[in-house]
Amino acid sequence: MSTTENYRIAEKLLRRPLRPGELTVGDKVRPQWMDGGRRFWYAVRDGDATRFLVVDPAAGSRVPAFDHRRLAAALASASGQPVDAEALPFRTIVLGAGTVEFFALGEYWRCRLGDYACERAEFTPPANPLAVPSPDGKLAVSQRGDDLWAHSPGDGREWALTTDGAPGHAYGPGPESPGNGTLLRKFGLPHLPPAVAWSPDSAKVLTHRIDERDVRVTHLVEARPADGGPPRTHTQRYAYAGDPEMPRAELVVLDVAAGTLVRARTEPLLAPMLSPVMGRSAWWAADGRAVYFLRQPRDRRTLSLHRLDPESGEVTTVLSETGPTRVEPNQWMYEPPIVRVLAGEVLWYSQRDGWGHLYRYDLASGDLLGQVTAGTWAVRQILHVDETARVVYFIASGLVEADPYRRTVCRIGLDGSGFAVLTDDDLDHVVTLAENLEYFIDSASTVDTPPVTTVRDWNGSVLVELERSDIDRLTATGWTPPQRFQVKAADGVTDIYGVLHLPRGFDPARRYPVVDTIYPGPQVNRVDPGFDPGGMGIDADPLAALGFVVVAVDGRGTPGRDKAFHDASYGRLADAGGLDDHVAALRQLAETRPWMDLDRVGALGHSGGGYATVRALLDHPGTYKVGVAMSGPHEPHYFNLDFTEAYDGADNPQAWTRSSNVAIADRLTGRLLLIHGELDDRVHPDHTLRLADRLVVAGKDFELLIVPGAEHMFLDCLAYVRKRCWDFLVRELLGEQPPAYQPVPVSLEEVAGQLFV
Repeated sequence: MSTTENYRIAEKLLRRPLRPGELTVGDKVRPQWMDGGRRFWYAVRDGDATRFLVVDPAAGSRVPAFDHRRLAAALASASGQPVDAEALPFRTIVLGAGTVEFFALGEYWRCRLGDYACERAEFTPPANPLAVPSPDGKLAVSQRGDDLWAHSPGDGREWALTTDGAPGHAYGPGPESPGNGTLLRKFGLPHLPPAVAWSPDSAKVLTHRIDERDVRVTHLVEARPADGGPPRTHTQRYAYAGDPEMPRAELVVLDVAAGTLVRARTEPLLAPMLSPVMGRSAWWAADGRAVYFLRQPRDRRTLSLHRLDPESGEVTTVLSETGPTRVEPNQWMYEPPIVRVLAGEVLWYSQRDGWGHLYRYDLASGDLLGQVTAGTWAVRQILHVDETARVVYFIASGLVEADPYRRTVCRIGLDGSGFAVLTDDDLDHVVTLAENLEYFIDSASTVDTPPVTTVRDWNGSVLVELERSDIDRLTATGWTPPQRFQVKAADGVTDIYGVLHLPRGFDPARRYPVVDTIYPGPQVNRVDPGFDPGGMGIDADPLAALGFVVVAVDGRGTPGRDKAFHDASYGRLADAGGLDDHVAALRQLAETRPWMDLDRVGALGHSGGGYATVRALLDHPGTYKVGVAMSGPHEPHYFNLDFTEAYDGADNPQAWTRSSNVAIADRLTGRLLLIHGELDDRVHPDHTLRLADRLVVAGKDFELLIVPGAEHMFLDCLAYVRKRCWDFLVRELLGEQPPAYQPVPVSLEEVAGQLFV
């Protein structure tokens, strides 16, 4: 039964990513580097308490950053207010030479760690968060209007680096379509920091001039602005699939001191979603004598590497690869390219042998020197290249037999010899590189094994253990770990994987409705292989707390496996990440789990998952009876050019038509709730309204919620929107009246604490 207590637990589980320390302790370590990366400190939240620790990997030490009790006593003495050593009134610190500084009790404090004397101090505001500092810290570049300006913090000087910027033709910003303008306005920010990359010697910056002058202009209407005034229109340049004009980025190099500008002597790069600098597909050589960048044509079937001379602007081609489908620098669309330019050679990622591996090319001639990695597994990320030892360290997936998605840290010689696994276990490894690249922080877990976080050297040896996660409060809610499963896809041959969450208070003698929490990719996975459920998994645990069996599946067409597995989605976005595979998985799971009631199956998804939820009801009405679709891009013709063309083809309007939920809306037989934010500038609300229009014309019964002022993620109304989702599923699948539960609103401060940590 979905009681008020179940709703309370569901809300706690929903907020779990926003409130570290409330349900889990020590599961995430966020290092704050010191001494150029030689040491770092981190904080561990435990309920209201926060522990601060300093780690010296070379010494193998992990010690408190200060004596918490002595500091609490000193702060209490200086402030005249009680201070609990177990719940210090601050969450972040600035460690200096023998001092610690922080905001607490409404004031800024500096405490000496020798005699533990605290005094009020003058707070020096941090550098402009919208400026990009130089590596030596002596200069910074920021955006002002449509131009870039330099600033010298030492003497306060500032000067213009460009003067001819114009609306739609500005220096520094990325394209407007993914700019999150609605969210930025909520935080009071005029824009993001500019896309600039400093040269290693802090003398020059690489940036771009974005050209969106002829890109389609779209509009969002804000019914009731925060000031209570009349409706307000927000315009946004946003290229649709098939549009002749899209954002283009002209690479430029600025000499900050001299004030000179060098333009790349080549055609601007296509930049429909990310600028090349933001997407890290344009970067400085280690010696600062060249800029390298990747280029792809509109059909994505060629990927080429180019060299830009920052003095002359001359551009030369280093190497190029062409294939019958997408040639991807990384299967995950928005992760950095798996390419490294070394002294005299290039490490190049390719899926030409059916997997994702590293190849070595001569930098001068572009000739292939050899394949570096090989096997029925894939390289996920290059971590570090030791050119002296001629060794590359990287993350691979597919080396763990039990789960091909788990990540493993490996090394191999640049000549392809000496392959070794550094994290020799069956766990999933999430790596944070040290600032000085001399070690890495490793978080090892599985979906049902909480993380253990250590510091490792490049031999894989553990230098110091940091944290073993405590999940006692999580399990006390009635939560149980999800079960990883392997079943066959709809073809009866291909293995697919997913996770299953048991309902709170599970009783195998009962029969439970099932909710498929869908995200179809193809640019990211629905299921992460580690303990952290990831952004796509925030809905699973709350739904299980309400009394549902919850399933998540990565069907054919999603990333993380071989090229053929991913290419199953190419030109087939209409399959929504292999919905037939989802149906096959549900049936196989239920064969050995009679408590799964396949007569009561629903789907819930957000964004691409919202699209797939509707598609599930339209294409598989015999399986999916109920759906909740949030922020879905239901009409690919009028969606972001970058996504639609990358995965359905750049000149394939027939595929876009096949992918349209609007075109087949009259098929609906199940119960459907559509939710969209009024100011969603990632997936415009007209997608849901166009679908609703066709449902009305077809005489279909459905529910619609347009959330005033909300952006794509519903971040500042998260609890409200999710409760509306829960209520609908409880009514339609459990057959119960939801309790009169009032969720606590999510504050922007709470969201910002995790977004900008």
